Amino acid sequence: MLESGVPVGLARPPQAVATRFTIESVIAVRHWTPRLVSFRTSRAPGFRFTPGHYTRVALADADADLVWRPFSVVSATYDPHLEFVATVVPGGQFSDRLAELHAGAGVRVDKASYGFLTIDHFAPGEDLWLLASGTGLGPFVSILRDPATWAAFRTVVVVHSVRHASELAYRAEIAAIPHEDPTAIEPERLKYVPVVTRESCPGALNARIPQLIEGGQLASAAAMSLDPRRSRIMVCGNPDLGLALRRQLTARDFHVNRRGTPGQLAFENYWQGTP
Repeated sequence: MLESGVPVGLARPPQAVATRFTIESVIAVRHWTPRLVSFRTSRAPGFRFTPGHYTRVALADADADLVWRPFSVVSATYDPHLEFVATVVPGGQFSDRLAELHAGAGVRVDKASYGFLTIDHFAPGEDLWLLASGTGLGPFVSILRDPATWAAFRTVVVVHSVRHASELAYRAEIAAIPHEDPTAIEPERLKYVPVVTRESCPGALNARIPQLIEGGQLASAAAMSLDPRRSRIMVCGNPDLGLALRRQLTARDFHVNRRGTPGQLAFENYWQGTP
């Protein structure tokens, strides 16, 4: 996903991680904006993940010191590569290295994947809502690319909120999903709702997601209601958005997934505190 959330312990001593990562090669780097970048790497044959999972990636400096950050996986489970998307924060310990990343460079990738932002934790439903801010879109692109998603839900609504229209990453890739194998579906089953908060953008809503839910604009744009009986909702983005949506949606009788107790809400529970 992103240079997004981070669990406790950003870096691990070399002796603790030496057997827990593989060294992968950067295949391509894409600069969506000066501060938004995605990068694609090779993938170890044994690396497995569920769409919505994140893994840990490390970049080294000239002294071979490693800085680890968690990133959601953007690519599909069947892709031969791994893809991640991140925000570059000038002066950040990881970001400074990320800004210089180029094809052919080496990165460390944890052998394991983690997380509970997966569709198998939900109670059965008909509609899946994916609510993202910024690079929080990353895991949702992987989920959209999974045939299991389309087998489990009749309709998927992708809501991507950014500050500026140039940050609407993966817009074309999302639009192509209904027309590509193995996710070929009726195009009307996928609804894409862009949200741009700091400038006017044709075709995009212009307020924060909680305000759009409260005012009914989001349901209107998707031509669907948020209904606990049929809607299942995933949220990935900055902590303020997550907290606001948790309060708002639980007040509407949505319940968060718990271990052993499927619900209607799922949140990504990590965030990048140190760039």
